[in-house]
Amino acid sequence: MRLPGEAIAAVDHGGSLGRARALFPDAPEPFVDLSTGINPHSYPLFDPPATAFTRLPEAARLAELQAVAATTYGAPSAAHVVAGPGTQILLPRVASLVSAGRALVLSPTYAEHARAAAIAGHVVAETTDFDALAEADVAILVNPNNPDGRVVSRERLLGLADAMKAKGGLLVVDEAFMDVGPRDASLAADAGQGGLVVLRSFGKFFGLAGVRLGFALTDRATAAQLGSQLGPWAVAGPTLEYGIRALTDIAWQERMRQQLNADAARLDALFLRQGVPIKGGTSLFRYLDFGGARRLFSALGRQGILLRHFVERPDTLRSGLPGSEHEWQRLDAALAGWAAKHDGSQNRIRA
Repeated sequence: MRLPGEAIAAVDHGGSLGRARALFPDAPEPFVDLSTGINPHSYPLFDPPATAFTRLPEAARLAELQAVAATTYGAPSAAHVVAGPGTQILLPRVASLVSAGRALVLSPTYAEHARAAAIAGHVVAETTDFDALAEADVAILVNPNNPDGRVVSRERLLGLADAMKAKGGLLVVDEAFMDVGPRDASLAADAGQGGLVVLRSFGKFFGLAGVRLGFALTDRATAAQLGSQLGPWAVAGPTLEYGIRALTDIAWQERMRQQLNADAARLDALFLRQGVPIKGGTSLFRYLDFGGARRLFSALGRQGILLRHFVERPDTLRSGLPGSEHEWQRLDAALAGWAAKHDGSQNRIRA
């Protein structure tokens, strides 16, 4: 359990090449960074108009972005959408929508939710019991979940949302990976019912994490409250341009989902060929849980291939997707070398 003010420091996350170099100083470079769930096939880069850099962002352009997001994600209207510079900055603001009380996070999951709830003044605990979430003032879950890909059905979530609303609580559903998840599990269309905030991330699926863009979908009054807290110009001009263009490019999105499905199947085959079991994930990342996880992390790291490991769960790993044929070949060779060295005796587990 975390009391208000405890564990405020940011925890370790994937994607840090500086940390990778410190852990594996003799590894060949460039690193193949598979430690994030960010799409390695980014939306095509383009040059925004010069005014996106030289002028303050126009309120009308922000309104257009929020309207586009409402259409793409299936929210009731643009008035139910708040755009921010990444969902990360929204987390403590969303948790603060309810007076300080008790927050429960469905675990294991993305660690920043517990930290954000503590920043907002809540006493925070994690639980593996979905039904226990109804006992909290703020209930938080990720759907599909990071890192294991667990999906909670829309019906169960709506039941929980109703229970939270009835007692003045709040359900926060982080749909950061719903772009590649089962669309019928999304609560985006239900965002207007009250007592519910749905978070959507732009950077992961579109492979543009550095653009820093995310959305909160919620009822009109809550959206207005969150928007006023962010104030004017919260979303940078170039980010507005990228968000509008990418979110309206439905054809690219559909092609990308097909490519990611194929890449995830290829990654599964590669791991399974060397006896590494796949225990879950999404098409943007795969979840590994087996006794040789720590050895595999270290062995691949020494070869310049970075997976996501979890200090609190040492037998689990998460692997993103290689972004080029050269990266696929490096991963294949490193896995084969690891398997040959250990002769599979300690590491192979039936999938």
